[in-house]
Amino acid sequence: MITLKVTGMTCGHCEAAVKKALGAVPGVERVVSVDRNKQEAVVEGAPDMAALIAAITEEGYQAQPVS
Repeated sequence: MITLKVTGMTCGHCEAAVKKALGAVPGVERVVSVDRNKQEAVVEGAPDMAALIAAITEEGYQAQPVS
C-alpha cells in the first residue's frame, strides 16, 4: 500500500475528487481510503509516485509521500 499526505481537502467533495483522480492513475488497483481529517490517501497497486502526486495536484491539492 502507498500512503500520501494530502493537504487542502475541506469537504466530502474534495475527498471524492481526490479518490476519482487517484483511481484513474495507471497501476492503481484500488483506492483504499481518502480522509480529509487525517489528510491522507491510501492506494493499492504499483503506480508511479509522480503520477499519483500529479493527479492530486491537478485537482488543486498538495500531496507528498509518507515514508
